[in-house]
This record gives sequence, C-alpha cells and structure tokens, in this order.
Amino acid sequence: MEEKTEKKKQKYVTFMSGKEHFGLKIEYVNEIIVMQEITAIPEMEDYIKGLINLRGKIIPVIDVRLRFKQEPFEYNDRTCIIVINVSGTTVGLIVEKIAEVVEISDENLLPSPTIGRFDKSQQDRYVYAIGKVGNSVKLLLDPDKLLHDDMVVLEQVGGDDIYGDTEN
Repeated sequence: MEEKTEKKKQKYVTFMSGKEHFGLKIEYVNEIIVMQEITAIPEMEDYIKGLINLRGKIIPVIDVRLRFKQEPFEYNDRTCIIVINVSGTTVGLIVEKIAEVVEISDENLLPSPTIGRFDKSQQDRYVYAIGKVGNSVKLLLDPDKLLHDDMVVLEQVGGDDIYGDTEN
C-alpha cells in the first residue's frame, strides 16, 4: 500500500527589484521596517549603504538593486528594509517594495538555470531556485551568498552607541 506524502510548503517574503520578483525564506526574516536614516561608512562598496540604529542595535544595510549591479533607484514611501539574520549576522536589505508573502510547495521549486553559468549576471549568482507561483515566477535568493559572496563582511556592532559617546 502506497503511503501518501504530504506536500512540503515553505513561506517566502517576496519583493521587487527592477522588474523581477525575488523571494527570501521567511525563516531568515526578522522584520520589515520603513526606511530610516542611514549613517554612511566611508570607503565601503557602493551597495553597502551604511548603518542604522534599530532599537539600540547597530546593523549594516545593503541596497539590493546596487548589490545586483542594477541602476540605482530613488527611495520613496514604498521603499523598506527587510531585516534578516543569516548565520548569526543581522543585516538590513533595502528593497523597492514588498510584494507579498507566498507559500511555495517543493514541487513548484525548480533549480536555478545552468545555461551560460560562466557568464552569470550578479543577481543570478545569488538565486538558488525558481519558484512557480500561479503564472509567475519568483527568483529565490540564497541570503548567505547575498551577504558573503565577495563582500567585505561587516562585523556585528553591539551596544547602544558605536562611538562610545552618548548625547547629553
């Protein structure tokens, strides 16, 4: 007698970058926040926009479009920061806008295309799978590669104030 296997589904937070929809497993997402004041860090890669103070925790923020070598965009009221945690590193990802939270079953996940692997675009090298959702596709990101692939790794900054001073 055949045993019925339950279809495994995972939830993904999806967002827009350019004309594409990307997704991150919800297990990596701590929260989604509105744009905040960003303190720039001198001599960093252009996609590392700087640091934000999130309830006393200082975290680096990355502009996803710039990380993918896409044209920069002007931040607006739809722009937000997805705060993720990957292997103990908390980072904010600046995205144009959140699309939705979707469930994608394993049967609707396809491996990332291998045609032209030697000439992959920046964004494609961070995509580990393609998720089919209705008549559309979501490019599912590997957050570890997004944060650590050829990136100057930012050490976690702890404490209330990175400079040791407090305003009086």
